Amino acid sequence: MRQLTETDRDAIRIAQDPKFARWVEQITAIGGCAHPVHLSGSTTTLDGDSGEIIRHYDTRTEPGERLLVRCRNRRATVCAPCSRLHAGDTFSLVRAGLIGGKDVPATVRHRPRLFVTLTAPSFGPVHSAGDRCRPRRARTECDHGRSLGCGAVHGTTDSQVGQPLCADCYDYTGHVLWHAHAAKLWDRFVIDVRRRLASSAGLVQSRFAQHARLSFARVAEYQKRAAVHVHAVVRLDGPNGPADEPPAWGTAELLIDAVRASARRVLVRTSYNSAVGELALGWGAQIDARPLHIDGDGPDDDAVAAYVAKYVTKGASETGAGTDHPLTDWGDIESAPVSEHVRTLMRTCWRLGGTPEYEPLRLRAWAHTLGYRGHVLTKSRAYSTTYAALRAERAHHMGHADMPAAITERHWRYVGSGHTPGAALIAAGVADDLAESRRLAVEAQQEGGRL
Repeated sequence: MRQLTETDRDAIRIAQDPKFARWVEQITAIGGCAHPVHLSGSTTTLDGDSGEIIRHYDTRTEPGERLLVRCRNRRATVCAPCSRLHAGDTFSLVRAGLIGGKDVPATVRHRPRLFVTLTAPSFGPVHSAGDRCRPRRARTECDHGRSLGCGAVHGTTDSQVGQPLCADCYDYTGHVLWHAHAAKLWDRFVIDVRRRLASSAGLVQSRFAQHARLSFARVAEYQKRAAVHVHAVVRLDGPNGPADEPPAWGTAELLIDAVRASARRVLVRTSYNSAVGELALGWGAQIDARPLHIDGDGPDDDAVAAYVAKYVTKGASETGAGTDHPLTDWGDIESAPVSEHVRTLMRTCWRLGGTPEYEPLRLRAWAHTLGYRGHVLTKSRAYSTTYAALRAERAHHMGHADMPAAITERHWRYVGSGHTPGAALIAAGVADDLAESRRLAVEAQQEGGRL
């Protein structure tokens, strides 16, 4: 007979609590969240005219006198239930900007729309998957005596894929500093696309906003070489955004030309010290800009939205390009479960971040993401709805929204987070049951559609 573990005993203790049923209700309401936030307090809703109490909630009646709320972490490696919810919200957000919905008119589907991919530049030759890796007709060596050819056929899961052929030749400083400026490079890129569109239409650049608006949603993804590249949905509207038709000169072809030209030429120039010198940071040579058509010729709108949503939930640890938690000292870097290539990038962040010249970049604070400081997903204001609006809509659907003409008084404080071992075991079971229920519901809906 198997002996009970500490986790088993903790789960039994929780299950024997008189308020266990209510605790399970809370866990179910937050989708089996793996790392919930614990709050203590009350909410009182009063009639705005009479002052009469309409509704009162207080955590003193709850298990442990606390309310559990979702952690809302987007990373599947941290909290799978919350990451699924975040992926669903991302899908809705991106999809609404492609085909309408969520207060975005359906006419946006007929606008010039592109799916754009921008990559990081090369920081040195790395092993690649697919065909023969860097075949060489004659043996060629770098200054460190290492071969610049490979000739092997690597599978996509081969640990060598993305690793430098010569770590001593690889520009780790350039890689880290490019990451630190990638968000600024994107901003410069968007500004330059607007300028090129204006010039192509014969407009004064400062008057572009009076004729058209460029909207976008973009997601950052780590490649095998641990360098970020960007996928973006770009749309051209009239000056008032989604409700306004773009000018006649605003075509997908013109937009593609502007995107490609800007991606090739836009730069962020920066200088920190004499050892590094001035850097001209730009995008890589691999640039893709494909039009999205309503007639099915090209990438499908739902597929694009799902593609973006999938990458939003991936943490750095899941892609092998860093960790999901900040590093506090050199020891964290040495013990991190990453490749030597990624570890060297972390070391470079830590080393550069300790010098006065690079202090504004906060490289040590972002060493776990290899110096990349941008959000995983960003969008322009007029592209579509927002995460906050989607959450408010969900709260209203679940009956949690405040009533009109009412006054709500809230008094809350943070009292903790996470689960005990036994609670984590039970919460994981609840999350699995909910996931299975969703899967069966989808299957039943699909089966019904085929009848």
